[in-house]
Amino acid sequence: MTGRATVVIALDAMGSDLGPGVMVGGALLAAAEGYDVALVGDKATLRAELARRGPPSPRVTIVHAPDVVEMGDKGAAGVRSHRETSMYIGAALLKGGGAQALVSMGNTGAMMATALVVLGRLRGVERPALGAVLPGGEHGVLLLDVGANADARAPQLVQFARLGSAYMRAIYGIEAPRVALLSIGEEPSKGSSLVLEAHGLLAAAKDLRFIGNIESRDLVSGHADVVVTDGFTGNIALKLAEGIVQLLFGALRDAARSSLLGRVGGALLLPSLRGLRDRLDYRQYGAAPLLGIDGVVLVGHGRSDERAVASAIRAARRAVDQGMLAALVASSGPADGTDDAPARVEG
Repeated sequence: MTGRATVVIALDAMGSDLGPGVMVGGALLAAAEGYDVALVGDKATLRAELARRGPPSPRVTIVHAPDVVEMGDKGAAGVRSHRETSMYIGAALLKGGGAQALVSMGNTGAMMATALVVLGRLRGVERPALGAVLPGGEHGVLLLDVGANADARAPQLVQFARLGSAYMRAIYGIEAPRVALLSIGEEPSKGSSLVLEAHGLLAAAKDLRFIGNIESRDLVSGHADVVVTDGFTGNIALKLAEGIVQLLFGALRDAARSSLLGRVGGALLLPSLRGLRDRLDYRQYGAAPLLGIDGVVLVGHGRSDERAVASAIRAARRAVDQGMLAALVASSGPADGTDDAPARVEG
């Protein structure tokens, strides 16, 4: 990355289900590729982890944060009373320009609340949305919301569509992203009251390339570039897809080990299966962007391993390089209404 402006990725080093060691390992993997990472967390713990892994990297620094986010610290009040957590200090580092992006594998609700308190929302955005890139088509499919808001109103789904379209234009260069609405049928007359109202608003939005409803079986078909839904439904769809992938490869592995013929067949298919596994592996996508926040914030799986953490850092750097935030700012407009109530979030 020589000849390019220094971009620092702040990494919430205490926000992993697997402990800070995984976060440090992922940061070192990314640093070996030329990425600059600021580990935010308890200084003594992080220094010990770094020392255990050999010579220090000049691209990895430590920003001390003595506190961690507790499971109950989801709301704005909890965030404001805990200003020394790794999440809060990481967001403050981003706000102050000490970092250009923030990555966390911690609790989604706490990260959402922290980002809202420290960074704020973009103009015209009522509720930020968490977007996950699923395999499908040439560039993948952005599904949002996947957990930032358990509940949503129809005008907010339209805002999600605008944020998602801006993201796909900036990151993947899709000039006019195809937007679909997740429903139980392709017909405009099918779906919940939320879906029915959202369908009408999306169809009337002249700035969006709305192609209609899409069923969950077609999420990864490549028919759409952006699929919008409420965070409750999106979170279930995402985790179901992950579970199916794990079941599929677990069954293939067991079949390949069940007999001599299976082992021979498995050996012959191994190169192709590895490519398919990598294409379907969430670790390749790193983390999901929290769209609508006034800053580049990505949230990953709490169980992310070192490889996934490194991928998240790459994704954050790409979002910065591709001008994601500027694209989102340009896409946002006057809100359809005011909604200052704190979002109900999924963990």
